[in-house]
Order: sequence, then C-alpha cells, then structure tokens
Amino acid sequence: MNSDEADFVFPSEPGQLDWILESFVERVPGAFCAVLASGDGVRRGTHGLDTDSADHLSAIVTGLRSLAKGVGKVTGTPGQVRQVVVEHDSALLFVSAAGRGSVLGVLADHDADANVVGHEMAALVTSLREHLGTPVRTA
Repeated sequence: MNSDEADFVFPSEPGQLDWILESFVERVPGAFCAVLASGDGVRRGTHGLDTDSADHLSAIVTGLRSLAKGVGKVTGTPGQVRQVVVEHDSALLFVSAAGRGSVLGVLADHDADANVVGHEMAALVTSLREHLGTPVRTA
C-alpha cells in the first residue's frame, strides 16, 4: 500500500458516495439513475432509486460484470471487461469496473447517446478510481 492509500479512508457506509452519482446523473444527458456496488453486490452509493431498487440493481450489475468476465475463457483470450451494455425495452443499462473491487451501473433512456454515457463513465472512473474502490474486508 502506498502512502496515498494509507491516508485515504474508504467510505464504508452506503450513501457516502451518493453525491458523486448524483452529479454524474445530472451532468450526463439521458442518464436517470446510477449505482456503485462492491464486487460482491453490496450497494455503496446510489442516485435516482429507492433503497430496494438500488440494492437489486447493485446485484444485477455485479452479476453481469462477473458473467462478462467469462468471455475471455470462451474465446481463449485473456483480457479485461471494459463495459457491458444491456438494451431493455425500458432503458439502457451500462456496467463497468469502477476501481478496485467496485462496479458502476448507469440506467439511461433509449435515446441517450451510448458513446457519451460510456465516455462519461470512463472519465468518472479514471478521475475518481481511488475513491470508488472497495477495500478488502477483514474478519
């Protein structure tokens, strides 16, 4: 662990990162809600959803990212999952890694520009990666 990591305190309670997601949703055209989840599906932040829906979406985005990792095994080519996009009748769902042990999920309207949403997600993760990560849990 470097000195920056030693000084940083990871937000541990759900909701402490909501302001980041609120700013994202307000800034990105077509986005209407977002979740940040730990790699095992625990909600760490949300905007635009009630608690039950945010918990449910957190489980969905981590499951999708985990399933997408299997593509490398099928193709025989190792690599990272950059993004998963689901086109549903009601919305577009974007999923990406968001720092060590975290996943970002964004729901957007069908008329949202997928390139813009994906680019803004990548920019958010790049600029705040160390704050979005999930610390390793210890017993």
